[in-house]
Amino acid sequence: MIAITRYRVPEEQSDGFAEQMGRVLDALAASPGYRSGRLARTVDEPTLWALVTEWDGAGHYRRALGAYDVRMRFIPLSAMAVDEPGAYEVITSR
Repeated sequence: MIAITRYRVPEEQSDGFAEQMGRVLDALAASPGYRSGRLARTVDEPTLWALVTEWDGAGHYRRALGAYDVRMRFIPLSAMAVDEPGAYEVITSR
């Protein structure tokens, strides 16, 4: 499964956001079931970012979010998250 969380980040906070999100990815990468992750920013609207991670299953993703180290790094950034569904079941992959 993949998890996509979008963020609205003011331009003056973008450097710090990228650094903090790098630490979130490091914490997530240590979780069982983690496959990959990346942080991206739109080309046309630089205040819109996306954290995209891939997991062995939804249970792994949810357990990883509950881990203390992940929560401590992720929670300060949650105020910038766009409120929308973020967990996706992969239907087709090539």
